[in-house]
Amino acid sequence: METNVRIGDESRVEQRTILHLDMDAFFASVEQRDSPELRGLPVIIAHPTELRGVVSTCSYEARRFGVHSAMPTSQAKRLCPNGVFIAPDHRKYSAVSKQMMAILARYTPLIEKLSVDEAFLDVTGCERLFGDGVTMARRIKEDISRELNLTASVGISYNKFLAKLASDLEKPDGLVPITPSDLETRVHPLPISRLWGVGQKSAEQLTRLGLRTIGDVAQMNVTRMRTYLGSLADHIYLLANGRDERPVQPNREAKSIGQETTFAEDVRDVVFLETTLLGQVEKVARRLRQSGFEARTVTLKLRYAPWQTITRNHTFAHPTDLETPLYTAVKGLLAKCGLSREDAIRLIGVTVGNLVPKGTVEEQTQQLSLFDAPTPTVETDPRQQELSRVVDSLKDKFGDKILTRARLVRREEE
Repeated sequence: METNVRIGDESRVEQRTILHLDMDAFFASVEQRDSPELRGLPVIIAHPTELRGVVSTCSYEARRFGVHSAMPTSQAKRLCPNGVFIAPDHRKYSAVSKQMMAILARYTPLIEKLSVDEAFLDVTGCERLFGDGVTMARRIKEDISRELNLTASVGISYNKFLAKLASDLEKPDGLVPITPSDLETRVHPLPISRLWGVGQKSAEQLTRLGLRTIGDVAQMNVTRMRTYLGSLADHIYLLANGRDERPVQPNREAKSIGQETTFAEDVRDVVFLETTLLGQVEKVARRLRQSGFEARTVTLKLRYAPWQTITRNHTFAHPTDLETPLYTAVKGLLAKCGLSREDAIRLIGVTVGNLVPKGTVEEQTQQLSLFDAPTPTVETDPRQQELSRVVDSLKDKFGDKILTRARLVRREEE
């Protein structure tokens, strides 16, 4: 496949074949696969008891009622009262995701994983082994169907934006190629909301400026639009004209890891909030260790009733992946918020960021003295490291509930 390097200049071309694969209603489809009695029913993956939780995903049967991802669970229940609500089983979905990614790796090592059910593949140069892009996409879909009993939609194009756009055009079970000749007929009539980076507010602003379709953006006066849109004008103009030079990035590093809880009822008990934070920190710290990263920064997120949201963060002297320093820091951040009994909390969350590969920073700081052993800090305590390693190994073998802090057990019983 070919695309112009400069808009309007067809004498120079870049040859790339990019696939974007997106599993169809992934969580819900896995549940329907494993429980045949759910097939054909409106399955909604969400926490049934969390009235203020949100929908993770839902089957296509549920989508006919207007249910969609990120919708409040309470709203989904009103729209689809006969829906089958199932709590998400992330351990199961992660295992299926690994099987899916292993299938993709048969065709190319250049895989950029976007989420558990979505990835870009650069298959440029693989044609002699597996056929052209469309043939490879079809083979991948057949492998997933045969081995996992699931369906996927795949877009094929010469850059990431158009491949991702194509994968969403004929869901579910779609296979859509977009070539340079398809821009005017297939891409330009689409609404501006299909442009990567254009959200609801941006779309409203573009509409006020008279830009309603991707074709409108492709023909706009970029210089004039910079006055209203800033750098967004250049970004969407290039995309609308089929230009996206970003490479597929294998082994893309995580930028942050987080955990949030939305309460069924507003919470005014600070001790309960602290206990919730402790459970969240345990999960975040374990995910850090599983990913091989340590965090320099921890962030507390609070959402008051009705909808005011604040964040507070703390930066460590040494990066860490341990529960104790993470919890101490985030508990301190909560204390600094000065909550009173009148403050009603709707959501609380913990996120770690500024991630670095485990050990790299410490190896540098521990070379400061030739004779003195480095003094362990709370962030790097080797005893806590060993304890966490043992607990992780037990949970890996016997499940997450094999060991639980007494404080968290009491919270579950209340």
